[in-house]
Amino acid sequence: MSSSLSSGRVSPKATAGAAALTLGALGVVFGDIGTSPLYAFQTVFQADHHAVKPNDTDVFGVISLVFWSITMIVSVKFVTFIMRADNDGEGGIMALIALIQGASLGNRFVKAGLIGAGLFGVALFYGDGMITPAISVMSAVEGVEVAAPSLSDYVLPMTIGVLVILFAAQRFGTHVIGRAFGPVMVLWFIVIGAAGIGQIAADPEILKALNPAYGVDFFSAHLRIAFISLGAIVLTVTGAEALYADMGHFGRPPIRRAWFLLVFPALTLNYLGQGSLVLQDPSSVSSPFFLLFPDWSHIPMVVLATIATVIASQAVISGAFSVTKQAIQLGYLPRLLIGQIYMPAVNWALFFAVVILVVGFGSSAALASAYGIAVVGTLTIDAILFLVVVRKLWQKPLWMAICFGVVFLTIDFTFLAANLTKVEHGGWFPLSIGLIILTVILTWDRGYRATAAKRAELEGSLTGLVDEINRKDPGPIRVRGTAVYLNARTNTAPLAFRSALERDGIVHDHVVVLSLVTARQPYVEDKDRIVIDDLGYDYDGISHITATVGFMDVPDVPYLLELANPQVPDGPLDFSKAYYYLSNVLIRPYGDTRLHRLLKHLYITMARNASSPVDHFRLPAERTVIESSGISI
Repeated sequence: MSSSLSSGRVSPKATAGAAALTLGALGVVFGDIGTSPLYAFQTVFQADHHAVKPNDTDVFGVISLVFWSITMIVSVKFVTFIMRADNDGEGGIMALIALIQGASLGNRFVKAGLIGAGLFGVALFYGDGMITPAISVMSAVEGVEVAAPSLSDYVLPMTIGVLVILFAAQRFGTHVIGRAFGPVMVLWFIVIGAAGIGQIAADPEILKALNPAYGVDFFSAHLRIAFISLGAIVLTVTGAEALYADMGHFGRPPIRRAWFLLVFPALTLNYLGQGSLVLQDPSSVSSPFFLLFPDWSHIPMVVLATIATVIASQAVISGAFSVTKQAIQLGYLPRLLIGQIYMPAVNWALFFAVVILVVGFGSSAALASAYGIAVVGTLTIDAILFLVVVRKLWQKPLWMAICFGVVFLTIDFTFLAANLTKVEHGGWFPLSIGLIILTVILTWDRGYRATAAKRAELEGSLTGLVDEINRKDPGPIRVRGTAVYLNARTNTAPLAFRSALERDGIVHDHVVVLSLVTARQPYVEDKDRIVIDDLGYDYDGISHITATVGFMDVPDVPYLLELANPQVPDGPLDFSKAYYYLSNVLIRPYGDTRLHRLLKHLYITMARNASSPVDHFRLPAERTVIESSGISI
């Protein structure tokens, strides 16, 4: 241990690294929740035909509920508890699903139900990913109506213009402009916090709203109205899932520091300021966020708010790419073309959905009705899966899990019930998107399993095939060179290998059967990746490599082979000249699989439109041969 550490001092380098991570977290993690003040508070007063009034009882009650909702859901539930449930450092609902898959629950139907619920949470996340850019960018651009009412007709085209630039820029990546995200969001939180302080200083009485008794009084006086208002109040915690999902990028401590030192205080001050302003001038309820600032600053604030919402949207879009990559690696979606942080299919599907939302709903207030149910649905599923982790994986006492469940699931289910009242007013959209995506995920999973079972029958045993080769007299013709056969399973013979033997009667001098296995953890260290099997023979030129990758790893086959090369029985081999053989199957919907015919066609369509395995596994196209076989499911 260094002397600086042993003496209790932290080195300047460590401090700088922690500061950089904290700044990075501010730029990526908190954009969504950080821009909620643009629309969340005013939505409470615009919902349900303005049932919540800008009077003392309602405003104090709403501010109290806002503060304690953020405190309980974000500060306590996520930052304090759920973020401890990491999967080798990675967070998010897909990481929770992977943890549940590795848990011993006793009842396979319970386990399947929990995984299904988690997948529905993933599907709702895509709905969230569509609504967040639409509502956040539109709410920022709507500030133009405060600064220059004559430009109100241009809000819609300006919003679409910003979204076009945002999604078109995805193909270039965010590593360059990402460096500016942190400082911009620091400026954003300082500005919105300062605006709140200015209003609070003029009327400090609003600070009494931090007392939870005002929230209780609000419910006592107007039970129905207060209950319905929860459907809008939940918008103040949008982005809580991002705190958890982005943990793998920055770690828990930087996110916690950024939240408690800057984000949480700034949000609290701004909501208090908006509440004070509404009590002072009830007409300001139309746009309390922008009216919190002096007239001269409205245009600059529209610009800053637009930049902040673009950053928030960028984080959600990148999150959708990340979740999709994880789902592909875990086998819940077909292969898609993946860049470092960019997926064209996902990007443009999100873009068209976002534009349809903007045009269809027309305003951030209308979009708010659709937003809450996606948010609270994901938060509720996170809590349920976390309870299973606490009890089954961490082996914590039952009373502890019950206490957590009673407190936080009561909050979640109350918010969920409140948002169900908004289904007909827009909440149907994320639910519909969620059900569609869940259908796609489950169809792919079911179809893939059926295809794998049929394929395994055709492939037969790998050791049996090698034994057959060695027993033949005369044996097959051996041709010069190295052949690498990729196979999804560890105990079956690749169809391309069997075809080369049965059709052509040839086997290469050096044959490597490579089986790729995806672990239920995000990353696998190189030392733990490779297992070599000589298939029981001292030397026959045929060996089997099992390579394990994490669900966040890139399945780079040439790299994995070089990693294994020193251990290959008849190696090291020259893989720079090796040929790669893949076994592709052409799927037909005429088999006996118990899957509805329409869903069979959906699965086949997805399979046919999956990206090339050559790109997915980073194979050299000029030395890759793909052979096809037919399978009916």
